[in-house]
Amino acid sequence: MSTPPELPHPPADSLSLSQVLFALSDPARREIARNLRDGPLEAAACSAVAADVPKSTKSHILKVLRESGVIRNEPNPNGRGRLLTLRRDDLEARFPGLIDPILDADLRES
Repeated sequence: MSTPPELPHPPADSLSLSQVLFALSDPARREIARNLRDGPLEAAACSAVAADVPKSTKSHILKVLRESGVIRNEPNPNGRGRLLTLRRDDLEARFPGLIDPILDADLRES
């Protein structure tokens, strides 16, 4: 059995505000980031995207979040598949106080 490939992640000091805001502008991407606040999740178990969403769409959502620097998507050290984590420390260091108000915006609007 082969190990899933490592994917590129932007360095913390190169995170772009416009890319982070774009990544979090989509409700499905925001929901995934919100789910990751409590800790890592396996990509296959991420319930933020409805079951009827094509796998390719879910992959694209995760790619946008990863390439913007919002999440890490790495091989799961405890088994198969991939582990998703929110890059909270990197986002807070680069944009203090930004992430929680954005992630909580939908909750306040309900």
